[in-house]
Amino acid sequence: MLNVTFESARRVVTVRCQGRLVCGLESALFGAAVPHHKRDIIIVDLSGVTAIDAAGIGALISLRAAGTYLRLVDPSKTVRQVLRLTNLHSVFDISESECRKPPGTLLALKDYLGPELDLAGWSRGRV
Repeated sequence: MLNVTFESARRVVTVRCQGRLVCGLESALFGAAVPHHKRDIIIVDLSGVTAIDAAGIGALISLRAAGTYLRLVDPSKTVRQVLRLTNLHSVFDISESECRKPPGTLLALKDYLGPELDLAGWSRGRV
């Protein structure tokens, strides 16, 4: 089973996944739910994903192909191994948790979006 939660702030949506991102209802749910939260940036937290297969990878590729900026955050060891085996680790923007990153990294992402983006906690000293 896959639990998906969303946090949305202006032009950014964070998707937190817990469970198995595999063929069947899980990947269908993931693929159907994310496009309803259309944003310029989608951050997918994969730290709670215990298994991923071709259907799960396909869902992530579909998100990337949709024309939004996609960042995969904290992939579990299992997910990281699958991404390396399929050589997709070079295709996706993969990073550690946004909360643990230096403030300059978050500001660079904010600069990518433009000055009109004003997210609480994304300024120096508040991360």
